[in-house]
Amino acid sequence: MIEEMVLQNTVKLKLLASIRIYLVVNISKVMRYRELVKEQRVKEPKPVEVDKEEEYEVEKILNKRKV
Repeated sequence: MIEEMVLQNTVKLKLLASIRIYLVVNISKVMRYRELVKEQRVKEPKPVEVDKEEEYEVEKILNKRKV
């Protein structure tokens, strides 16, 4: 949720305290939420079978963090 416009192209987000990210971001990183249409289906990836067990193949790791 957008808390306030900081500058012409920068917004401050209102998020839960448990979400630890920088709250001021460029407006290009913010998109309006759109609910799925009733008939619309989310495409789920098909599992890959390895040794007769279903597994999912990772295409790309986008980011990582230490906990």
